[in-house]
Amino acid sequence: MPEITIIGAGIAGVALAYHLAVRHGVRDLLLVDKGAPLSLTSDKSTEAYRNWWPGPDDAMIRLMNRSLDLLEEVDQASGGRLGLNRRGYLFATADPQRVEAWIRAGEAAAQGGAGPLRVHPGPEPYVPADPAGWRAAPTGADLITDPRLIARHFPYLTPKTVAVLHVRRAGWLSAQQYGQWMLEQARRAGVRLLQGELVAVEVTRGRVQAARLADGTRLPTAHLVLAPGPYLKATAALLGADLPVVCEHHLKVAFADTLGAVPREAPLLIWADPQRLPWRAEERAALAQDPADAWLLDEFPPGVHLRPEGGGGSQIVLGLWEYDTPRFAQPRFPVPGDPLYPEIVLRGLSTMLPGLRPYLERLPRPMVDGGYYVKAPDNRPIVGPLPVQGAWVLGALSGFGIMASQGVADLLAAYLLAHPLPPYAAAFAPDRFTPAYLERWAQAGDAWEL
Repeated sequence: MPEITIIGAGIAGVALAYHLAVRHGVRDLLLVDKGAPLSLTSDKSTEAYRNWWPGPDDAMIRLMNRSLDLLEEVDQASGGRLGLNRRGYLFATADPQRVEAWIRAGEAAAQGGAGPLRVHPGPEPYVPADPAGWRAAPTGADLITDPRLIARHFPYLTPKTVAVLHVRRAGWLSAQQYGQWMLEQARRAGVRLLQGELVAVEVTRGRVQAARLADGTRLPTAHLVLAPGPYLKATAALLGADLPVVCEHHLKVAFADTLGAVPREAPLLIWADPQRLPWRAEERAALAQDPADAWLLDEFPPGVHLRPEGGGGSQIVLGLWEYDTPRFAQPRFPVPGDPLYPEIVLRGLSTMLPGLRPYLERLPRPMVDGGYYVKAPDNRPIVGPLPVQGAWVLGALSGFGIMASQGVADLLAAYLLAHPLPPYAAAFAPDRFTPAYLERWAQAGDAWEL
């Protein structure tokens, strides 16, 4: 009988298996998924990470700091196989009024443990990011308001840029290599992998007894962990749990930057202002005449972003913009596409990066994929015990599954092994969604979501 059965072999389930088997020596551990490991949404990630998170408390910063500490340990243990960098997230704005809000956010993040806020020009010089390394990189954030300094370090940004906020404990990695390395280590430590779909859970006197799969297989188990990614709500319902999560549809586009508009050493670049898409006068007139297309003239939200992808001679860049994120109670596969997405993202990016504008005359061939953010009302993970004894949840990892995977696996391992819990554990507990809590979050303000 497996001591622990994990349902879901995405990045969360694999990270938990790695923690339990490799870091803690747990045996009799079974990993179950109806598809191939790391293949449903884990391979659709932007692969980026950050420790820059909003309040109203410091729980997300503390969780992410722990997760990134462990992620760096994995990168070292794998011999650098993850390709981890710390180039940072660079938020850019043409709105001078945004500067004061960034100062307040930076001070709050510093108090929460994200690292100090440095304002430039100021007493400390701005230190550019190392494109490849992370060991000597600073933490915190650098706010630059000197146009000459911005132009010196980020000459590819629009001249309209009046300030940039460079979040420093941030960057990206190869999620595929990260997941595969953990899975390899877990299987060497004895973790078994079984393909199958969970359809029922046997419960006797309030305690989990066994999991049943679609092919009739019965899996007796002492502990059942639900880490099924976008199937979280339906899977939890098998135990009578109604988790307040939705599946939010997200896409990303990749294209070859043959003009070299985005330097290969650039950080992740984010335009922090709302905008209207750049159209020629005749295009604007044509769109205005068609009710079905007139929405393309409306104001679009902030947050269009991109980063370079690949090493060596790669020309690929990844672009993302959450201007339309429909929500579903259950995921739909294949993931619905949007034929306008590549052009809309490219037009939005060209506001920040004028070097992309020539592509608007002839769009590069795009590669689009996507998945789902499984989101709780507070956009925080759900980690901990369910009301049925022996049942646990590891989910609602939204758009931060890769970066949070080590931290949430570490947290749930502490629950399973009866180890002392970190101070932030209650912030992610499944029973936190009281009316008072939800009202508090409704007033929380800017979530810094991407």
